[in-house]
Amino acid sequence: MEYTILILLLPLLSFLFLGLAGMKLKPAVAGLVGTAVLGVVTLLCYCTAYGYFTAGRDAAGAFPTLIPWNTVWLPISRTLHIDMGILLDPISVMMLVVISTVSLMVHVYSLGYMKGERGFQRYYAFLSLFTMSMMGLVVATNIFQMYLFWELVGVSSYLLIGFYYTKKEAVAASKKAFIVTRFADLGFLVGILFYGYYAGTFSFTPEVRLLAAAGTMIPLALGLMFIGGAGKSAMFPLHIWLPDAMEGPTPVSALIHAATMVVAGVYLVARMFPLFIGYAPEVLHWTAYIGAFTALYAAVVACVQSDIKRVLAFSTISQIGFMIVALGVSTSADPHAGGLGYMASMFHLFTHAMFKALLFLGAGCIIHAVHSNEMSAMGGLRKYMPVTHATFLVACLAIAGIWPLSGFFSKDEILTACFAFSPAMGWLMTAIAGLTAFYMFRLYYNIFWGRENRELHAAHKPHEAPLTMTLPLVFLAAVTLVGGAIPFGKFVSSDGMSYTIHIDWRVAGVSLCVAAAGIALATWMYLRERQPVADRLALRFRGLHRAAYNRFYIDDVYQFVTHKVIFRFVSTPIAWFDRHVVDGFMNLLARAAGGAAYAIRDMQSGSVQRYCIWFLGGALGFTIILLLIR
Repeated sequence: MEYTILILLLPLLSFLFLGLAGMKLKPAVAGLVGTAVLGVVTLLCYCTAYGYFTAGRDAAGAFPTLIPWNTVWLPISRTLHIDMGILLDPISVMMLVVISTVSLMVHVYSLGYMKGERGFQRYYAFLSLFTMSMMGLVVATNIFQMYLFWELVGVSSYLLIGFYYTKKEAVAASKKAFIVTRFADLGFLVGILFYGYYAGTFSFTPEVRLLAAAGTMIPLALGLMFIGGAGKSAMFPLHIWLPDAMEGPTPVSALIHAATMVVAGVYLVARMFPLFIGYAPEVLHWTAYIGAFTALYAAVVACVQSDIKRVLAFSTISQIGFMIVALGVSTSADPHAGGLGYMASMFHLFTHAMFKALLFLGAGCIIHAVHSNEMSAMGGLRKYMPVTHATFLVACLAIAGIWPLSGFFSKDEILTACFAFSPAMGWLMTAIAGLTAFYMFRLYYNIFWGRENRELHAAHKPHEAPLTMTLPLVFLAAVTLVGGAIPFGKFVSSDGMSYTIHIDWRVAGVSLCVAAAGIALATWMYLRERQPVADRLALRFRGLHRAAYNRFYIDDVYQFVTHKVIFRFVSTPIAWFDRHVVDGFMNLLARAAGGAAYAIRDMQSGSVQRYCIWFLGGALGFTIILLLIR
């Protein structure tokens, strides 16, 4: 499969071409070039997946790990070196399919959504860079190559979130995302260096004897790596960048939330899973606890947001929490449940990518129609946007975990693994699944039912999006409808062996009842034009409602700590020291040098007589010194 190198080279060439020559092309041509290149890349990814999964298993019955291309890029010592290459195994091949599919849908959708935008060519160049970066991350043959592409993902997300660079909010959001993830990536880098030093390699499969000799340093290294993953995947308390990232174009939000940036942390834990479960199971436990708290926190906040993109942003944070929990509970003593957690996490990553991309692209169609992100500008849109309404409803049912949509199957497997790990964990995640159903149908009813903003709609009548925007919705809705029928465990499992999915109908029955209760509650509160129950509850629990609306003031805490503490008591004194001591000393040296030069300026006056005097004086002085030394 040497042709797989084209999966990285083609989007890279597209980025370079559109970035350098894009402004000389018509916007429509630039968009078609970027989309056509991504179409070819998607075809290559599908061919790779078909070729890999149909080639057969090895003698042990597992899918083999293939490295069709690899080269030593930076030798450090005889055994320690940084390679650049392509690694194909079940999760990397699965991720290639997910990334290419969602990215292609975003490229096609953007032809309509971004039409007429200033910087259209630049936008498609950035999309190509983003896609190439994420694909390079998932096919990395070693942890350092993953880190390099990890940082490229951070750079390209900064460029896309801040695409509307004339808006202060967009610039602030891009900087916030970049800075927060950079702090997290510092932990990732330190963990990589510890790992390389004690494991003697940056490979994902180091020698067992070196790991055994390293003792507690391997768990420490893996824990530090997870900090980087927590930053990318917006785990609490490093989640603050993701809701603000909604300032970027809506198709970018779909790309970031569905298939690329935020799942990088999940992929990191899955890639390092054999090391986590073999040498740091306690660290894996902590990832589950962090993921569960993050999922609960984000679900509660999503229940009261009024901006539809921010509801979906907190939904993403919560769903990523589900994936992290599934990996974390894979330390269960039951080998079936342990393998189930890993498989369920990857299965939910796959299904979530499709219906979350559908939700964000549907939100883009809605914003395109009403020119606002606020639910107050919506209501009754089902009459004007039938395709968007139908596909959005499919996505809402899927994320709520309703049978037989794809979200039911993947979320049910996660809940089953959680109950096997701990009943408390199982019931907590089931309750969060109920909250998910509630806030998603609160969003659905406020957009498509509820009270219509007739005054706003009379001035600007909503309309269905063009075909370039609705076709990706229909395709993603179709995948969401049938995705649960995929025998995912036969392709992706913790040990590469075939894993047969068995639905535990006791868990599934409870989760369906909880989801139905959440939907029924949202229907009772939000289906009608007037919402007296919701208004009374918001008034009755005013403090809790306000706190949840303001994200429990976590952003304010960060603002206080950075501006009132760090900037005031750390940065300001350092800046004073830099200006008055460091700069003052440099200025003193400059003045001393200038004064000395002024004092000896006569030595270079051009007068031969003065040169003779200086020469004779110097010779006499030198002679006296020699006599004194003797």
